[in-house]
Amino acid sequence: MRARGGGPGTPGGFPGGPELFRLTPDVAHLNHGSFGAVPIPVARVHRDLAAEAAADPDAFFLGVPDRVAAARGRVAAHLGADPEGIAFVTNATEAAGLALDALRLDDGDEILVTDHGYGTVVAAAARRARTVTVALDPGLPDEDAVREAVIAGLTPRTKVALLDHISSPTARTVAGPRLLAELRERGVTTVVDGAHAPGMLAEPLAGRPDFWFGNLHKWAYAPPGTAVLAVAPAHRARVSPPVPSWEDERGFPRAVEYRATADYTGWLAAPEGLDLIAGLGAAHVRAHNSELVRRGAESLAEVTGLTPLPYTEGLAMRSLRLPEGLARTQREAAALREEIAARLGCRVLIWPWPGGGGIRISGQIYNRAEEYERLAVDLRALLAAT
Repeated sequence: MRARGGGPGTPGGFPGGPELFRLTPDVAHLNHGSFGAVPIPVARVHRDLAAEAAADPDAFFLGVPDRVAAARGRVAAHLGADPEGIAFVTNATEAAGLALDALRLDDGDEILVTDHGYGTVVAAAARRARTVTVALDPGLPDEDAVREAVIAGLTPRTKVALLDHISSPTARTVAGPRLLAELRERGVTTVVDGAHAPGMLAEPLAGRPDFWFGNLHKWAYAPPGTAVLAVAPAHRARVSPPVPSWEDERGFPRAVEYRATADYTGWLAAPEGLDLIAGLGAAHVRAHNSELVRRGAESLAEVTGLTPLPYTEGLAMRSLRLPEGLARTQREAAALREEIAARLGCRVLIWPWPGGGGIRISGQIYNRAEEYERLAVDLRALLAAT
């Protein structure tokens, strides 16, 4: 049953949601999926941790390894992960490098990627082995069609499949449990980019990939520079730390996490974001965000005539195709994104695609239905003048 009177998923918004953030009020922030936003209570804890480190550096840094381990345990409990099977890292790209290095690929081994993959993560794969790119038409109707396309792209040399859990531009599920199972049956090691999964999905580690990584600074309300890498037991001993440290003898995950005199305050504050979501009611937050962005996408399609792309139910992001000839390249996409920000006062993601790219919007508890409606009307005028 849908809530009434301003409850989650209604045009009235999520009660108290906007007040939890310090976002510029005269801008419609409809792009939570790119960088996230840190709620005020989490920012306060983060600030207090920085003050603590500044007040007594010796006490703070000598106690960091154990405190990071405790924070990791709290995060693992929210994600449904083994606390000794995940490690804090700074972002998804770093995690991709650590995972791929652990596999120690030979000459001739291939990494399967898709053309929906995040640019720097795909680049991390290309630095380590030959990559084979599977083309996924943005209009593929459902997850089964995506799965079939990926399986068809395998070759006898495919050793690794590096796949998005939720694709960044098109906002749909790629690495679902059935696809992961089929790859496992074929002896392909799975590395899943779950950048958008923590905080958005109830079961972010579903499907048991060999390696999985996710950003906590997006949908899990953590400070920037906060992500986790999850590794299946068979691979943990082969994950090398990014730098030598006094925790090396402890192995994964401590050896990966400890970087001597570094800023650990974001990691230590990270559990606060997931605790906040739980306190708000994680299921209510997810339902509100997905329903709000569904309505926003419908408004955009109805008013502008843009074509909505197939989507995965329950996600807090939606994508629509722009008219042919717009956002064909990264430069064109960035220019249109900034024009929308400057002229319409809206933050969205514009993603490039040969022939014509798309627009992605997000839904978060600080958003309101009228923000999407205003974007739709103003974007129609902007596109008509283009």
